[in-house]
Amino acid sequence: MAHPRPVSGSRMPPWDGVRGLRLRQGFAFWRKQKIQREYKKLLKKEGKAHPQWKVQYTDSYPEHLKHLYLAEKKMLQKQSKSKRTEVLLEQKCSITVTSDTTQRKFKKKTSNQKAKEEYEKIKAERAKKKEEAEKRIREREEAQRLYKQKKMEAYKILSKRTKKGQPNLNVQIEFLLQKIQQKP
Repeated sequence: MAHPRPVSGSRMPPWDGVRGLRLRQGFAFWRKQKIQREYKKLLKKEGKAHPQWKVQYTDSYPEHLKHLYLAEKKMLQKQSKSKRTEVLLEQKCSITVTSDTTQRKFKKKTSNQKAKEEYEKIKAERAKKKEEAEKRIREREEAQRLYKQKKMEAYKILSKRTKKGQPNLNVQIEFLLQKIQQKP
């Protein structure tokens, strides 16, 4: 659906939707949004930092319900202790596993050591590529040498002449016969 055209002389831009509203609200609106985002981040952080409820039990509860609140408090404390012990056990297990693996491996490498290793790896790759290129060049040169040698032999055979200077057809025919017999 196309945007309606503005009436001539009006200051209204052709887009009258949400984008137009955002454009017209300006700095104050953006600042308000920024503050809201920061507030939400803060709430999220606090929620992660203090995930458990801390209920303040006081003596202001009615006498006939006080024993229920105290029982609930004890139950919550037991649950939190059991969760803490589970977490501690898991941490101990993970620590022993990681300590075993770190003892097997080398200690954590510094950035300089990592850079050196990366440099050595790149250097080795370059040397390998250079060696492969040199090998290809040697193979190509060898193939060219063999090709030239073969051509020279063929030229010598085909350029043989009789005493009168005429081409020796017997030698040429023998050469062609050999060529045909060599091919399967």
